[in-house]
Amino acid sequence: MSNYEQNAIQFAKKHNVKLTTLSEEFRKYFPDDKHSRSVFKMKLTRDRRSYTFTFGQSIINSGIEPTMYDVLACLTKYDPEDFESFCCEYGYDNDSRKAEKIYKAVVKEYNAVCRLFSDVMDELINID
Repeated sequence: MSNYEQNAIQFAKKHNVKLTTLSEEFRKYFPDDKHSRSVFKMKLTRDRRSYTFTFGQSIINSGIEPTMYDVLACLTKYDPEDFESFCCEYGYDNDSRKAEKIYKAVVKEYNAVCRLFSDVMDELINID
């Protein structure tokens, strides 16, 4: 087990974080995907709060359930701010409906992550 995985497991134990796989599909995940992959419906729970989301596994790891590290490392941990700043930071066209859809999904995830981890965000950020 890697140090990264051990750190994620220690974080989860310390902060009572549970990760549950609810389902798995084999399909394309991103709009531009050329190949299918395992797409998991996952649930992170901490105390009485939870966040349910989809997790697209890497194509090379399809069929393998995501680990605590896989999930925690991929969460949006930084405020995406306003749409124009987001587009500038990540190279999106601010006149694109596709970029706006991505932005809204990132904001939704960031808000869910804040609800679960706002008091320990500094520690969560170190899981990368």
